[in-house]
Amino acid sequence: MKLRKVTAASAAVLALALSATACGSDDSDDADSGSSGGGTIKVGIKYDQPGLGLKEPDGSFSGFDVDVATYVAKELGYDADKIEFVETKSADRENAIARGDVKFIAATYSINDERKEKVNFAGPYLLAHQDLLVKTDSDIAKGTDLNGKKLCSVTGSTSAQNVKADIAPDAQLKELGGYSECIAALQSGAVDAVTTDDSILAGFAAQEKYKGQFKLTGLKLSNENYGIGVKKGDTATTDKINAALTKMVSDGSWQKAVDANFGPANYKNEPAPKIGVIVS
Repeated sequence: MKLRKVTAASAAVLALALSATACGSDDSDDADSGSSGGGTIKVGIKYDQPGLGLKEPDGSFSGFDVDVATYVAKELGYDADKIEFVETKSADRENAIARGDVKFIAATYSINDERKEKVNFAGPYLLAHQDLLVKTDSDIAKGTDLNGKKLCSVTGSTSAQNVKADIAPDAQLKELGGYSECIAALQSGAVDAVTTDDSILAGFAAQEKYKGQFKLTGLKLSNENYGIGVKKGDTATTDKINAALTKMVSDGSWQKAVDANFGPANYKNEPAPKIGVIVS
């Protein structure tokens, strides 16, 4: 009798343990199984880049990166209401992936050799270029026209420094805390041009309050291959995202997203890049 009582008790404990394990397993699977499992996915984006990744006042999100991330997540099995967008600032992108804070990141994330040592990249999904944004009536048409002019970029950015070092040594640099401040300075006439990636500039220029006031010069001062960051070594997810990006281009969704987010700024975007091909 004693043996039977112990066995019965042990069986009950074992049944409870298996039940708890099964529940835990379901929760874990849901986090990766998408709509078939009812789970959610965390995706890193920028919160402060109009046209690319922007958190709206009502809590919703907009921008090209958001559209790309939403399409990719759907191909991975997650409906839009199962996506949790997480702010990932530039300096914390690699750490956010390594910590597992997000499944992937779509946040103007230029692919380069240093970053590839730390994360996997899917894509590229957009080829951007460093450019200049000026007023629509500006006579600045080439880099050397910046000599003697006031050029704005964000504090710590290399964009303006590169222009001064390589193109217009007599440009007057003005560094501010964010690109929104630079755009406001351009609007007021405090500066003559703003420089960073053309996609970022186009996003700001496309805002309703700035429509028709600015233009991109189209100088293409550098190549910026935007990729989707994935945990280092996670080739399965990387391959799935590459397949999703390929489909997004082929079914026309990619161009539709470009037109919707950058069109108002007359952004002359490059054709959709070939997945896996980096333009140097």
